[in-house]
Amino acid sequence: MKRITIDPITRLEGHGKIEIFLNDAGGVDNVYFQIPELRGFETFCEGRPVEELPQIVTKICGVCPGCHHMASGKAVDAVFGVQPTPTARKLRELFYAAHYVHSHIAHFYALAAPDFVVGPTADPAKRNVIGVIEAVGAAVGTEVLKHRRYAQEIQKLLGGHQTHVVMNLPGGVSRGLNEEERKGIEEKAKSCLEFAKFSIKIFNDVVLANKTYVDIILNGPYSLNLYSMGLVDENNLVNFYDGKVRVVDQEGKEHCKYAPNEYRDWIEERVEPWSYLKFPYLKQIGWKGFVEGPDSGVYQATPLGRLNASDGMATPLAQEEYERMYATLGGSPVHATLAMHWARLVELLYAAEHLLALSQDEEICGDDLRTPLTNTPREGVGIVEAQRGTLTHHYWTDSNGIVEKANIIVGTTNNHAAICMSLKKAAQALIKEGTPPDQGVLNMVEMAFRAYDPCFSCATHSLPGHMPLEVNFHAPDGDIVRSVRR
Repeated sequence: MKRITIDPITRLEGHGKIEIFLNDAGGVDNVYFQIPELRGFETFCEGRPVEELPQIVTKICGVCPGCHHMASGKAVDAVFGVQPTPTARKLRELFYAAHYVHSHIAHFYALAAPDFVVGPTADPAKRNVIGVIEAVGAAVGTEVLKHRRYAQEIQKLLGGHQTHVVMNLPGGVSRGLNEEERKGIEEKAKSCLEFAKFSIKIFNDVVLANKTYVDIILNGPYSLNLYSMGLVDENNLVNFYDGKVRVVDQEGKEHCKYAPNEYRDWIEERVEPWSYLKFPYLKQIGWKGFVEGPDSGVYQATPLGRLNASDGMATPLAQEEYERMYATLGGSPVHATLAMHWARLVELLYAAEHLLALSQDEEICGDDLRTPLTNTPREGVGIVEAQRGTLTHHYWTDSNGIVEKANIIVGTTNNHAAICMSLKKAAQALIKEGTPPDQGVLNMVEMAFRAYDPCFSCATHSLPGHMPLEVNFHAPDGDIVRSVRR
């Protein structure tokens, strides 16, 4: 049996490799998606005062720090049994909307667009963000950098730093906004909204206007018939910061809808021996393996999953684009993996609209920033929608608020099984018997995971047992004279 290894895989956060095993005829027999990283953040949290965790967990990842800060802040609120004041909540959401703007811009233009704007089989030297800028013009590249900077500046103002955020305190936030700062955010939000509209136009002109690309999205090997997960408000509209987690089946029928502290009733985690990343699944259905369909507990929690699990968007322009997307793709739910890129742009539009609306809210400059703490610390769960999927932080403390145990289920972890299945399905369709795959074909296999915008720096947190270790001692001529293994 022949093996094809793609290592490292490209345009993602973290590290990973793909092992493709071919049968004697040259067809794909199996595909393994392996995560070689180990990062023990749950263990790092143990023994710490729980109020320190929102700052500690931002170190999990430099791309997703705001997500972990928000989920952790909500979990700490729950540990102390408090809700933030109305002004504090709006400030948190203002920060988080900016975080979405910067992250979705980065993924679309730097990680996804090279496959569509430059072309999936183009020369790798051109199939990158520089090639995208050459194709769409340097002025567009300038706008990309400018609006990511705007979003980062808003995060820095509210959070103290765009990455090492120190915003959330139990029951509130560490600082408020004055009127001058609010006006500055409002102007940047207006510009971000115009750029979000422009990004939708680029997608229309470059992707949707190209019949070949649309055919790949709708009829190519990039589809999975899975359950969909996302956070929704009381009207079942998409909400990034708060609400209940809703899961719908392959036909759009609600499977469950749970509050953060109920997640263990619905979600279970498992491990496989060939990856350090866990595999969550729907507990009431059970683990049936890497298979599609209503009898499988595998689900997706992505921008597309969020839209599938909802009844719409809470802002008008995003709602229009939501309706157009589903009308174009045949109605909700959509199971075309590459449609995640379109869904991500719908969310970019929503985040920019929400950012602007919050910046104009009369309560955003209020000075009531914290709810007093009067309860004994206890167990708490916080859930937000990270850009890459539903993010859960669960903390257990003693009566003094010292963390005894922590569990974190990251957006990418939710999608781990789906990513593995997408890669196998793409490889089996694209790699033909008797024809060795070229670099372009292998890149199209990678496109299957790239749609998920995975963050493996975030996702690989804990590992049961011991980490395998092999040390080889080489002689001057290069021969191995001794090997030590664990």
